[in-house]
Amino acid sequence: MSSTAIPKRMALNRNPGTDSSVPSIAPSPMESPRQSPSSTSLSSMASDAEATKASSKLLDTYGNEFKIPDYTIKQIRDAIPAHCYQRKAWTSLYYVFRDIAILAAVFYVFHNYVTPENIPSLPVRTGLWALYTVVQGMVGTGVWVLAHECGHQAFSPSKVLNDTVGFICHSALLVPYFSWKISHGKHHKATGNIARDMVFIPKTRDQYASRVGKAVHELSELMEETPIATVIHMLLQQLFGWPLYLLTNVTGHNHHERQPEGRGKGKSNGYFGGVNHFNPSSPLYEAKDAKLILLSDLGLAIVGSALYYIGSTYGWLNLSVWYGIPYLWVNHWLVAITYLQHTDPSLPHYQPESWTFARGAAATIDRDFGFVGRHIFHGIIETHVLHHYVSTIPFYHADEASEAIKGVMGSHYRTEAQSGWTGFLKALWTSARVCHFVEPTEGAEGEGKGVLFYRNTNGIGLPPTKIHAQ
Repeated sequence: MSSTAIPKRMALNRNPGTDSSVPSIAPSPMESPRQSPSSTSLSSMASDAEATKASSKLLDTYGNEFKIPDYTIKQIRDAIPAHCYQRKAWTSLYYVFRDIAILAAVFYVFHNYVTPENIPSLPVRTGLWALYTVVQGMVGTGVWVLAHECGHQAFSPSKVLNDTVGFICHSALLVPYFSWKISHGKHHKATGNIARDMVFIPKTRDQYASRVGKAVHELSELMEETPIATVIHMLLQQLFGWPLYLLTNVTGHNHHERQPEGRGKGKSNGYFGGVNHFNPSSPLYEAKDAKLILLSDLGLAIVGSALYYIGSTYGWLNLSVWYGIPYLWVNHWLVAITYLQHTDPSLPHYQPESWTFARGAAATIDRDFGFVGRHIFHGIIETHVLHHYVSTIPFYHADEASEAIKGVMGSHYRTEAQSGWTGFLKALWTSARVCHFVEPTEGAEGEGKGVLFYRNTNGIGLPPTKIHAQ
């Protein structure tokens, strides 16, 4: 399947040098030479009109023109065949039992056969147990995705069954089910809204400048970020992104003073800021949610106690291999999947005044992870755009429903499906290098000023807007 979103995904460098194969970016109309104001010729007026028209275009990171979506949610929903909305409890339960059976079978085989008696070589045993952690991490991610289906009520028509299965599966993976379910629902209600979204909100130009210790007007002259700095940032994100999100709401919005019950007063993201997924008084929740938050905490306490018993009985090193490292793999895949669903040089973000649900839901992208994505991760990578429009459609109907909405979305449907699983991994690096902060397109007018696109300091794509020091 080819991308219908952007005809070219070519990195445009500001400093192309002598390499004629890399096109250069034309200066903005504000920087282009203009004729004297005294000139009144028709040609000069036409030239100015063309420059004004060009400056009003919205351009993504690579310079492709972006047009704001104009279709409705009703058009999306009407395009989806009726049977795609049907949820079947036994079908969903089959996948839960299948994944748990795979986890159990893999553990049984390794525990009984990858032993010093059967495999005397320590390096070989170590390599095989490393493979065990990778396999269990992938299958565990699949269980995470099925619990995610429960949180959206896409698992079955029964809310009780959904929440029971979701609570058990997520608690087993040390995820506070109800706490996450509530905050994740808010993410779906405000996807792409720079002020209200709950995950991977990009930094604005001001925020990024503050992080790197520079003035806002200096960003267009910053030196390139070193590859080693990018690698360190990626490692920290992949290792600690998920627990930090639960503990400090990192990557979520920080406008908690707006919480209608006043629970956000004086609270902010960060350590000891009072914003987390474990405290019933967190501004992420309302007072009516308190019992559910405590129930989520109880689930974690039960699983934590069981893990403590296993570690103290069978050895902490064994526990780290059996559960700990696979758990880190689950976290890695969860963060990578979510990050790449919402971070791409082609994707816009919106200020509240320019945001609508239909526009925000389109600010996502489908990717591909081959056999693992389709059959182990249950298609969460390949059908995420649809998921943001109708999150109650079960994953086994998502492919058909995705095809149905492409006709409505047209060029607004974004996919990197043709790149395969290697493209998915490559996209982690690309997004880390290219997607530093967001700002409006230079010269944008009207509601276009509230449509933000990624820019970077690595000289890739369109340069940041030139702002002169005051």
